[in-house]
Amino acid sequence: MRLFKLLVGCVAFITICSTAMGSALADTFALVNINQQALFFNQINEGAQKAADAAGAKLVIFNANNVPSAQNDAIENYITQKVDGIILVAIDVNGVKPAITAAKAAGIPVIAIDAQIPDGDNISFIGVDNTKAGEDIGKFYADYVKSEMAGKAKIGIVGALNSFIQNQRLDGFKKAVTDSGEAVTFLDTVDGQNVQETALSASENLMTANPDMTTLYATGEPALLGAVSAVTSQGRTGDVKVFGWDLTKQAVQGIDDGWVVAVVQQDPAGEGKAAVEALTKLKKGEKVDPIINIPVTIVTKKNVDQYRAMFQ
Repeated sequence: MRLFKLLVGCVAFITICSTAMGSALADTFALVNINQQALFFNQINEGAQKAADAAGAKLVIFNANNVPSAQNDAIENYITQKVDGIILVAIDVNGVKPAITAAKAAGIPVIAIDAQIPDGDNISFIGVDNTKAGEDIGKFYADYVKSEMAGKAKIGIVGALNSFIQNQRLDGFKKAVTDSGEAVTFLDTVDGQNVQETALSASENLMTANPDMTTLYATGEPALLGAVSAVTSQGRTGDVKVFGWDLTKQAVQGIDDGWVVAVVQQDPAGEGKAAVEALTKLKKGEKVDPIINIPVTIVTKKNVDQYRAMFQ
């Protein structure tokens, strides 16, 4: 009986030690995000968390709450904590570069998602070619103006001027529309600052200042939410057509009603998942591609049904 108890005790001790060692050896990845208000960023978190769970890794998530310097501070803290890898959704792609370089010097790989870091020391970029996708929605817009608006339109822009990638989306859009040769007049560009309430106020001011505006382009989810709310509250759904980025429940309703024409839809969960999987490969000594493109879809009335489940 004593021998049996001794054996049981040994087995229990070994099990506890093995569990503790396994926990201690688990990789820890840090995800430095922009905010937790936008559905897009929460979907990145969800995709990354599922991938981390599948890999047996620990994921810690930092919310910068739209403050660029907070991202630098977070990365420096994670360097001190000696995490195994960092995933970054950058606000200021240039301002955050010193922190990325410091992580590299500490032997911690950084993967940038959604926003590319110009000449950065991150090991890989995962996301969308925002300039090209901006051009794609710009071409779609120009074709719509030609076929549905007799080739003439006046457009207002709701952007986020502190966002490098949203400025890329705007530049690509403008280039494609200008190159199309259609008679499109660009009105004001207002700054929604990547905050829904700010974008709503900016959109309302935009429409008030430009009563003859016939179309509107929003460069991100908060901008589109604000624009959709403003068009609705001001009773302009009959004379303003909306184009933008990142589906929401409100945008889907606008598509159904016919005044939201097209929305660029990304795969944020796929970006988060791919980033964790890339860090896992690196930990195993495998290589990852320096650029991993995640495709986008232009959502219209023709294909919106496949996205409804996201908002039920």
